[in-house]
Amino acid sequence: MGDQVSRPQQDRATPTDPGRDGAFADDREASDHRSATPGDGMRSDPPRTDPWLGRLNRRGFRLLMAADLLVLVIVVLGSMFVRFGLEWPTYPVPTYLASFALSVAIFLASLYFGGLYEREPRLGAPPALPRVARQTLAAGGLVALLNLSASGIARELGLTAERALPFPITNLVVLIVLGATGVAANRWLAHVLRTRREGPPRLVLAGAPEDVAVARHHLDVSSEKVRVAAEVTDPARVVEAVHAVSATDVMIVSGDWVDELYPGAVATLHRDHVPMLLRVSAQETMYGLERLREVGGMPFVLLRAQAIPRSRARFKRFFDLFVLLLTAVVWLPVLGAMALYQLAVAGRPLLYHQMRVGAGGRHFHMIKFRTMHPDAESDGLGARLADEDDPRVIPACRWVRSTRMDELPQLFNVLRGEMSLVGPRPERPELTAGFEEQIPGYDRRHELPPGMTGLAQIHGRYHTDAEYKLGYDLQYLVNWSPVLDLEILIRTVSVVLTRRL
Repeated sequence: MGDQVSRPQQDRATPTDPGRDGAFADDREASDHRSATPGDGMRSDPPRTDPWLGRLNRRGFRLLMAADLLVLVIVVLGSMFVRFGLEWPTYPVPTYLASFALSVAIFLASLYFGGLYEREPRLGAPPALPRVARQTLAAGGLVALLNLSASGIARELGLTAERALPFPITNLVVLIVLGATGVAANRWLAHVLRTRREGPPRLVLAGAPEDVAVARHHLDVSSEKVRVAAEVTDPARVVEAVHAVSATDVMIVSGDWVDELYPGAVATLHRDHVPMLLRVSAQETMYGLERLREVGGMPFVLLRAQAIPRSRARFKRFFDLFVLLLTAVVWLPVLGAMALYQLAVAGRPLLYHQMRVGAGGRHFHMIKFRTMHPDAESDGLGARLADEDDPRVIPACRWVRSTRMDELPQLFNVLRGEMSLVGPRPERPELTAGFEEQIPGYDRRHELPPGMTGLAQIHGRYHTDAEYKLGYDLQYLVNWSPVLDLEILIRTVSVVLTRRL
């Protein structure tokens, strides 16, 4: 196997495509990775999406949502008719229907924010039922808690002695169980239809020749429905091979290739919607990996150029607004008091506007209380990080900076969606440009709006090296959850009070 990019073993005796000089496999003859039958309905080109459906997909809508909605409605109404027939007890039918509509909406929101509508790679996809069951159980618990809370408030206010959201407990349990089963069945059906429409995955095997040979043997003896469209033994030609054979997936079977492929090839294939799997060896197990995929009996992890799915990013935005609304009685008076103090010691202008890099690399004006003398950067040295005892800082404002009170106006950046409560800190464009040249993958920290505080701020120090801070930032993106945000916010208060910056 001396070729850097070659056709699969069993196809090498077949004449090659002249336009490719024999470099890539012509998989039009194979229906899976072992046999070939022309006219089997498989395509060499990626499937085309209807324009209207594509527009809906880009806005976050999936046909699976409609299918799941139908399943949940059937389960809710069906369980009521099975138990009570047409005469529903205790409450009027419209009251029941309103309660059911709200509950179904909560179930769908739980599925969405749980990532059940993100497009998943087909190779080594984990079973859907456990993931769906976790989300329906969480949704059912939220419905029960909401019912209990609303009913208690209604009784305290003397509005009603009945339940605010009538939903029989037995029926709710049925919805959790049968709803999960039906939603998981929708995903199985979607997988079957997708395979029938697009054919089995078209795979590029990439790695050292001996690693590729072992992986190919595993696929040959497994029942995995996969087409090996090309074998690549040069990391510089992976993207070229994918485009040449219209591959749908890439399997990297040599762990030391990651340094060659990241970030360029990984980001390029991510933009082309081609998943990349990395075989897990003994070395990778030391990284504390938890989520593995199995393909042909081999363990893999999914390499993600994008650390956080769109659904979770939207949930994070919702979480920010919820926390701001809940804590407005605290931060509004503090913000007002700090504004009066700054006017007294620093004068006007009260606020300092500075260009920073936000989500997607877009620039925005971040606002802070002004703590430096006017024209602090008029010395000709340009943009630079503040020193620990920077002479540009107004003496009476040093404690404002050390406690980060000067950043309180950024709450309005959060309200506008330019920033988040927690996330990678925003940098100035001049500094970001230098960091992106020096540190591979630095631009990944721009996947989410920057934060007022972050993992790097509570673990590192103000002058921690940018590359080390990037490690904290990417760790945060990969592991984001509302609980993690709350933990960081609470620990930020401790860091501010102890001035451990």
